[in-house]
Amino acid sequence: MARGWIRPGSQEEEVGRLVIAGAVVVLVPGLPFGNWLIYPFVILTTWFHEMGHGLTALLMGYDFERLVLLADGSGFAQSSYRGQASAWSRALISAGGPLGPSIVGSLLILASSRRKYWRPTLFTLAGVMAISTLIWVRSPVGFIVLPALAAGIVLLALKASDAFVRFGLQFLGVLAALSMFRDWDYLFSESATIGGQVLLSDTGAIEEALFLPHWVWAILIILASGLMIGASLKYALAHKPTNARWPRSVR
Repeated sequence: MARGWIRPGSQEEEVGRLVIAGAVVVLVPGLPFGNWLIYPFVILTTWFHEMGHGLTALLMGYDFERLVLLADGSGFAQSSYRGQASAWSRALISAGGPLGPSIVGSLLILASSRRKYWRPTLFTLAGVMAISTLIWVRSPVGFIVLPALAAGIVLLALKASDAFVRFGLQFLGVLAALSMFRDWDYLFSESATIGGQVLLSDTGAIEEALFLPHWVWAILIILASGLMIGASLKYALAHKPTNARWPRSVR
């Protein structure tokens, strides 16, 4: 009989894997060459963030002109509006960036709760990455890293076992959520240097467009992100498919 604190295939085991994977992503940059190992994931979370800005701009009636991913892992999305843009539209576009990764992360985690969504969701994510590269991305880093990541996601969907596909969806979702901690200083700053230019941060832009200090908006964004990710994880882990199993060792 197998003995241990955690039953193989249990909800606790899945949570443990996600916690360990998330901890690795957070801690790896502190290791020698760690920044290089984690670099593709940094670019991915920046893409989530900037696409959040760009797609929100489209919803607000703006023209989404370009998305630039820089070599240091930062980036920006540029949009324009014909006429006088409202303060609320500017604020929503600014909030779309930091909330974007959490929204995408929550959707990926929710998709992991139903087997029929697993592989189609990965194919859709890879397709959106490829299409965005063709339409909006305007930087060498984006042209190189995003197609490579999209190809890796397609490979995962085609070749990996059900258990690894589900874990991949949840890992990408948690990774998106963890990007909030990478941007912690940025959220609580009124301005930031991006591409050599000093610009308002997202929360600084919301403060300028509406009211309340930028740090209040930072707290609200963090709370909203935490609630989204927490609720999606709770739902997905409570709906564990019975036909997705990890290999078990015989003892």
